[in-house]
Amino acid sequence: MSEDRLRIDKWLWCARFYRSRDLARAACESGILRLNGHRVEKAGREVRPGDILTVPQRGTVVAVRVLAGARRRGPAKEAAQLFEIVADHSPT
Repeated sequence: MSEDRLRIDKWLWCARFYRSRDLARAACESGILRLNGHRVEKAGREVRPGDILTVPQRGTVVAVRVLAGARRRGPAKEAAQLFEIVADHSPT
């Protein structure tokens, strides 16, 4: 698997959406995430640059575009370069 294609659980952990890889895996398997509009049910599903990922975060739903894969989990500044926010749907 190349650096641009990663398991979704690893990418979510590297991008700092979850504090641990185990929490990212559990979120994937729970079905609360969407990848390109399709429900994610397996942590081993691959993400690639250009994919749109919908992630619940602190009472909101955030849609992000994957910009890059990651070799490691780095500091927050590095993690922010892995994605761009496409939409933030806060409850009204």
